[in-house]
Amino acid sequence: MCDAIRSASEIPTEQNTRSEQDDPAMINNLHRIKDIGLETRKYLENGKPDAFGELLHTHWEIKKKRSKNMSDTLIDEAYELGRKNGASGGKLIGAGGGGFLMFYCENSHKHNVIKAMLRQGLRWERFRFDFDGAKILVNE
Repeated sequence: MCDAIRSASEIPTEQNTRSEQDDPAMINNLHRIKDIGLETRKYLENGKPDAFGELLHTHWEIKKKRSKNMSDTLIDEAYELGRKNGASGGKLIGAGGGGFLMFYCENSHKHNVIKAMLRQGLRWERFRFDFDGAKILVNE
Protein backbone atom coordinates (compact mmCIF):
# COMPACT_ATOMS: atom_id res chain seq x y z
CA MET A 1 0.00 0.00 0.00
CA CYS A 2 2.99 2.32 0.34
CA ASP A 3 5.05 3.92 -2.40
CA ALA A 4 8.15 3.60 -0.22
CA ILE A 5 9.03 0.66 1.98
CA ARG A 6 9.35 1.63 5.60
CA SER A 7 11.13 -0.39 8.24
CA ALA A 8 8.68 -1.65 10.85
CA SER A 9 11.26 -0.97 13.58
CA GLU A 10 12.57 2.40 12.33
CA ILE A 11 9.70 4.54 13.63
CA PRO A 12 9.47 2.97 17.13
CA THR A 13 13.27 3.25 17.47
CA GLU A 14 13.14 6.98 16.66
CA GLN A 15 10.20 7.37 19.06
CA ASN A 16 12.03 5.54 21.86
CA THR A 17 15.24 7.53 21.37
CA ARG A 18 13.41 10.85 21.47
CA SER A 19 11.41 9.73 24.54
CA GLU A 20 14.58 8.64 26.39
CA GLN A 21 16.09 12.06 25.60
CA ASP A 22 13.00 13.70 27.15
CA ASP A 23 12.17 15.44 23.86
CA PRO A 24 9.25 17.66 24.95
CA ALA A 25 7.47 17.42 21.60
CA MET A 26 7.58 13.60 21.67
CA ILE A 27 6.53 13.37 25.32
CA ASN A 28 3.60 15.75 24.76
CA ASN A 29 2.60 13.83 21.60
CA LEU A 30 2.56 10.52 23.47
CA HIS A 31 0.56 12.00 26.36
CA ARG A 32 -2.01 13.40 23.91
CA ILE A 33 -2.30 10.00 22.19
CA LYS A 34 -2.87 8.37 25.59
CA ASP A 35 -5.59 10.94 26.37
CA ILE A 36 -7.27 10.22 23.03
CA GLY A 37 -7.27 6.51 23.89
CA LEU A 38 -9.04 7.24 27.17
CA GLU A 39 -11.55 9.52 25.42
CA THR A 40 -12.18 6.85 22.79
CA ARG A 41 -12.95 4.26 25.43
CA LYS A 42 -15.39 6.64 27.15
CA TYR A 43 -17.27 7.39 23.92
CA LEU A 44 -17.48 3.76 22.85
CA GLU A 45 -18.66 2.62 26.30
CA ASN A 46 -21.32 5.35 26.25
CA GLY A 47 -22.63 4.38 22.81
CA LYS A 48 -21.26 7.41 20.93
CA PRO A 49 -19.41 5.82 17.97
CA ASP A 50 -19.48 8.98 15.83
CA ALA A 51 -17.15 10.66 18.32
CA PHE A 52 -14.85 7.65 17.81
CA GLY A 53 -14.43 8.59 14.14
CA GLU A 54 -13.49 12.16 14.98
CA LEU A 55 -10.99 10.95 17.58
CA LEU A 56 -9.44 8.61 14.99
CA HIS A 57 -8.83 11.65 12.80
CA THR A 58 -7.34 13.68 15.66
CA HIS A 59 -5.16 10.69 16.62
CA TRP A 60 -3.85 10.31 13.05
CA GLU A 61 -2.99 14.00 12.73
CA ILE A 62 -1.10 13.98 16.04
CA LYS A 63 0.64 10.65 15.37
CA LYS A 64 2.00 11.86 12.00
CA LYS A 65 3.88 14.63 13.82
CA ARG A 66 6.11 12.06 15.56
CA SER A 67 8.12 11.19 12.46
CA LYS A 68 8.39 12.21 8.82
CA ASN A 69 8.33 8.47 8.07
CA MET A 70 4.98 7.88 9.77
CA SER A 71 3.16 8.12 6.44
CA ASP A 72 3.84 8.52 2.74
CA THR A 73 2.17 10.04 -0.30
CA LEU A 74 -0.03 7.02 -1.12
CA ILE A 75 -1.27 6.68 2.44
CA ASP A 76 -1.94 10.43 2.74
CA GLU A 77 -3.82 10.49 -0.57
CA ALA A 78 -5.92 7.43 0.32
CA TYR A 79 -6.70 8.88 3.75
CA GLU A 80 -7.81 12.22 2.31
CA LEU A 81 -9.88 10.43 -0.33
CA GLY A 82 -11.65 8.47 2.41
CA ARG A 83 -12.38 11.67 4.32
CA LYS A 84 -13.68 13.42 1.18
CA ASN A 85 -16.06 10.52 0.61
CA GLY A 86 -17.60 10.46 4.07
CA ALA A 87 -15.16 8.92 6.55
CA SER A 88 -14.89 10.97 9.72
CA GLY A 89 -11.53 9.45 10.60
CA GLY A 90 -9.14 6.62 10.01
CA LYS A 91 -6.16 4.75 11.30
CA LEU A 92 -3.16 3.08 9.74
CA ILE A 93 -2.80 -0.38 11.24
CA GLY A 94 0.45 -2.22 10.65
CA ALA A 95 3.89 -1.01 9.65
CA GLY A 96 6.81 -1.55 7.34
CA GLY A 97 5.18 -1.05 3.96
CA GLY A 98 2.09 -3.12 4.62
CA GLY A 99 -0.96 -3.16 6.75
CA PHE A 100 -4.42 -1.69 6.62
CA LEU A 101 -6.00 1.72 6.45
CA MET A 102 -9.14 1.51 8.58
CA PHE A 103 -11.87 4.16 8.26
CA TYR A 104 -14.86 5.01 10.41
CA CYS A 105 -17.94 6.43 8.73
CA GLU A 106 -21.68 6.41 9.14
CA ASN A 107 -23.39 3.54 7.31
CA SER A 108 -24.86 6.02 4.83
CA HIS A 109 -21.31 6.87 3.62
CA LYS A 110 -19.85 3.36 3.66
CA HIS A 111 -20.39 2.61 -0.03
CA ASN A 112 -18.91 5.97 -1.10
CA VAL A 113 -15.73 5.29 0.85
CA ILE A 114 -15.45 1.72 -0.47
CA LYS A 115 -16.00 2.77 -4.10
CA ALA A 116 -13.41 5.56 -3.79
CA MET A 117 -10.80 3.15 -2.43
CA LEU A 118 -11.52 0.57 -5.13
CA ARG A 119 -11.15 3.25 -7.84
CA GLN A 120 -7.68 3.96 -6.42
CA GLY A 121 -6.76 0.30 -6.84
CA LEU A 122 -6.94 -0.48 -3.15
CA ARG A 123 -8.66 -3.53 -1.75
CA TRP A 124 -11.59 -3.47 0.66
CA GLU A 125 -11.80 -6.02 3.46
CA ARG A 126 -14.53 -6.65 5.97
CA PHE A 127 -13.38 -6.65 9.56
CA ARG A 128 -14.74 -7.08 13.02
CA PHE A 129 -13.34 -6.45 16.45
CA ASP A 130 -11.95 -9.44 18.32
CA PHE A 131 -9.28 -10.14 20.91
CA ASP A 132 -6.75 -11.89 18.65
CA GLY A 133 -5.28 -8.87 16.82
CA ALA A 134 -5.29 -7.96 13.11
CA LYS A 135 -5.44 -10.86 10.65
CA ILE A 136 -6.62 -11.40 7.11
CA LEU A 137 -8.26 -14.51 5.74
CA VAL A 138 -8.00 -15.08 2.00
CA ASN A 139 -10.39 -17.31 0.11
CA GLU A 140 -8.78 -17.95 -3.26
